[in-house]
Amino acid sequence: MKKKKTTKQIFRQIVREEVAMAIKEVITELKQPIESQPQPKKIIEKKSFTNNSVLNDVLNETAQDGEWKTLGGSEFTSDRMNELIGRQYGDMVTNQSPTISVDGQTPDFLKKDYREVLKKSQEKSKIKNGR
Repeated sequence: MKKKKTTKQIFRQIVREEVAMAIKEVITELKQPIESQPQPKKIIEKKSFTNNSVLNDVLNETAQDGEWKTLGGSEFTSDRMNELIGRQYGDMVTNQSPTISVDGQTPDFLKKDYREVLKKSQEKSKIKNGR
């Protein structure tokens, strides 16, 4: 007499058969050459940056590639300038006053408010030019 197969054995056999079929499909797909449609190249006008043709080719390729726009994970804008060139210059972009000191002290001429002097200068300039 034949042994009765248990439910567990039946499931194992079915799973093996299914896995074997799936593996065969994957292997067949991997053996087939990849048929990819060639992407149309963007026609970009080549610029002349320098007299050196090799350098021009490299610079044009870099400009077309565009990876340089997102160095550091995202696009660099003036808001992120201090990350790129350092805090000292970044403060200028964000309108924060830089700290200038001579021997640990801020010079007096940097503390003075020159708005009135500028207004007077502009008024004199208008009078002189007859406006």
